[in-house]
Amino acid sequence: MTGERHRAAVTGERHRAAGTGGRRRVVVTGGAGFVGSHLCDALVARGDDVVCLDDLSSGNRANVAHLLEPSVGAGGRGSFELVVADVSAGLAVDGPVDAVLHLASPASPPDYLRRPLQTLAVGSEGTRHALELAGGHGARFLLASTSEVYGDPGVHPQHEEYWGNVNPVGPRSVYDEAKRFAEALTMAHARTRGTDVAIARIFNTYGPRLRPGDGRVVSNFLAQALTGAPLTVYGDGSQTRSLCYVDDTVAGLLALLGSAERGPVNIGNPAETSVADLARRVLALTGSASAIEHRPLPEDDPTRRCPDIGRARAVLGWAPSVPLDEGLRRCAAWMAAELGVPAGGGGPDGGGRVSAGGGGGPAGGGAP
Repeated sequence: MTGERHRAAVTGERHRAAGTGGRRRVVVTGGAGFVGSHLCDALVARGDDVVCLDDLSSGNRANVAHLLEPSVGAGGRGSFELVVADVSAGLAVDGPVDAVLHLASPASPPDYLRRPLQTLAVGSEGTRHALELAGGHGARFLLASTSEVYGDPGVHPQHEEYWGNVNPVGPRSVYDEAKRFAEALTMAHARTRGTDVAIARIFNTYGPRLRPGDGRVVSNFLAQALTGAPLTVYGDGSQTRSLCYVDDTVAGLLALLGSAERGPVNIGNPAETSVADLARRVLALTGSASAIEHRPLPEDDPTRRCPDIGRARAVLGWAPSVPLDEGLRRCAAWMAAELGVPAGGGGPDGGGRVSAGGGGGPAGGGAP
C-alpha cells in the first residue's frame, strides 16, 4: 500500500464539533453504527473527545448527526469528529490518542453475507490498523468481538473458556472467523508488543437506531409488527437468544475499557428467551394483528445463545439492568417514529400501546 493511497483512505471526509483541549481522546471505529453511535454518545457525555471513523457502508450519518451540532463540547461535554473512511485501508489519526475502540464491521447477517470480503478485511486488516494505532500511542485498545465466536455452542450458557463450535467454511464464517482472527491478532499484539488490550464478546444487543428489518430478530419483528406484515420465524421458534438493551451493552464496554482486564469478557443479558416467545411479546406490545409465518432455519443458525456473565460481574461489577419488555417498548417507540407509522401499527383498532416515554441511560436509550 503506497503512502499516498494510505493518506487518501484515512483522511476521508471530516466534520468536527468544537470542544476544549486537554481531555481524554478516544478513537471509535464503526462509530456511526448501531452500538458504536451509542458508545460515542456516552463518551462525549462524560467529557471525552471522540474521533469516529466509519465508511458508512452499514453505519448511518444520522446516528451521530446530533453530535456534530455546535453545542457539543459545551458544559463539560467532550468534542466529536466524524471521519468518513475505510479502516481496512489504513488508519491514521493526528494528535494524541488515549484509547481505541474497534467496532468497525458489518454485524447483521444480510450485511456481512452481502459483503463477505469486506467483512473479512475489516476483521483482519482493520483490526491490525487499529491495534497499530493504539500501540503507537501507548493507548488502551478494546476489540468489540461477538458471541458468534462460540458458533452453535455445545456448552450452555457460554463462558469465556469455551472455544466454540464454528463452521469455518459456511456462509456465516466470514463474520465468525473474522472476529475469531481479530481476537487472535489482538492477543498476539498484547503478547509480543505489550499493547494494552481488552476483548469484549458482545451478545445480541437491541435498541433505538437498530435499522428496521436489518436481519436481526428484534428489528425484523418490530418492523413487521408495526407495518402489519407477518412476523418471520425461522424453524419452529424454539431456538433461543439473550437480548441486551444497548444502554447496558455500552455500560459494559465502558466498564471494560476503564479496567485493567484483558478478557475476553462476555457482555450480554443472561435472561434467555425463545424466538417464538419474543414474537408473542412483540405482538402483544404493539397490539399488532400480524400473523406468524414459519420458514426454514438458515444454515449454521445457532440453536441456543446465552452468556455466562460471571466474569463481568466479578471483575467489572457489571450486569444488565433494563428488562426485556421495557427495552422492547423503547425500541418499538423509536422504530415506529422511524417508519412513520402509529406506535400500535398493525393492531386491530390502530391504537398505540407503545409510548415514547421512559428515556434511557447515558447512551441515549430513549431517543442506540
